[in-house]
Amino acid sequence: MFKNLSERLSVTLKKITGKASISEGNIQETLREVRMALLEADVALPVVKSFLSQVKERALGHEVKNSLNPGQQFLKIVQAELTAVMGEENQRLELSVQPPAVILMAGMQGSGKTTSSAKLARYLKEQQRKKVMMVSVDINRAAAIKQLEILASEVGVDFFPTNVSDKP
Repeated sequence: MFKNLSERLSVTLKKITGKASISEGNIQETLREVRMALLEADVALPVVKSFLSQVKERALGHEVKNSLNPGQQFLKIVQAELTAVMGEENQRLELSVQPPAVILMAGMQGSGKTTSSAKLARYLKEQQRKKVMMVSVDINRAAAIKQLEILASEVGVDFFPTNVSDKP
C-alpha cells in the first residue's frame, strides 16, 4: 500500500510545486490520486473520506514555509495524517496469553500476508525467542499453502500442512 501511495504522490506532487501557497484548485488532482491509491489498497471508503477531509482541512490556506515548496508541505501533511490514522505509537504484540498465542493474518489476495507472516515469524523466533508454527488455512489455493511452507522453512519455523481437500 505505501509503495503505491508513495509512487502516486511523487507523480502528483509535481503538479503543485512552484506555487506560493496550497489552494483547493491546486490540490484537487492530488487528493483524487491519493483517494484512488487508498481505495486500490483496499482501505475502507469511510476511512478514505475522513482521511482526505483531514488532509484538505490542514492543507488549505497553509502558508508554505520558506524551506518547503507546496508539494513538500502537502506531503508532510499527508504523512502526519497517515501517522495519525494508523496510530502514532507502536503497539506491542500481546503474547503473554496461555500458549499457544494465535495471530491471524487476514486481507485481500496479493496484499502481502504471506510475506509479512514469514517476517513476523522470523522476528518472533529470533528477537522474542518464541517457538513459532505457521499454518495456512487457505484451502482454496494450493500454491499459497506451498508458498507459506517454503517461507516457513526459509525462516526456520515449523509448518503445519493443510490438505486442500479439507472442507472449512
